[in-house]
Amino acid sequence: MKILVAVDGSDNALRAVRYAAKISAQFDTPPPLLLLYADPPLMRSVAVSLGAKEVERYHAENARHALSKARAALKRAKVEFDERSAVGDPAAIIAKFARSEQCDMAVMGSHGRSALKSLLLGSVTSKVITAGVLPVLVVR
Repeated sequence: MKILVAVDGSDNALRAVRYAAKISAQFDTPPPLLLLYADPPLMRSVAVSLGAKEVERYHAENARHALSKARAALKRAKVEFDERSAVGDPAAIIAKFARSEQCDMAVMGSHGRSALKSLLLGSVTSKVITAGVLPVLVVR
């Protein structure tokens, strides 16, 4: 078994990471976790005005920020994990990595950093569920 944990730096994502660590601890042989951050691409006009190096730096900094607390939580829990980051549509990136890494389930927060509180479920989480690539555990 392999568990994908999608993070975006939000409090809900950190709760999802902690919950995934709890799930992992329940196994005799804990399944590996794949910690994944998918950064939405910049608008083309912004990317062109910044230049390739600055765009790369921007995405690297976003990934560093989004993964840092999650990484620390998993290390404290002594859970084995691998981490990845990619640039693109977050739902599509999550589905792609779930397939390519042969993950058995995903754990995600109910809302990300950009979701409105009035929505029942965040748009990225909804899209991943709708894609039907793998079972998704949603953490509030």
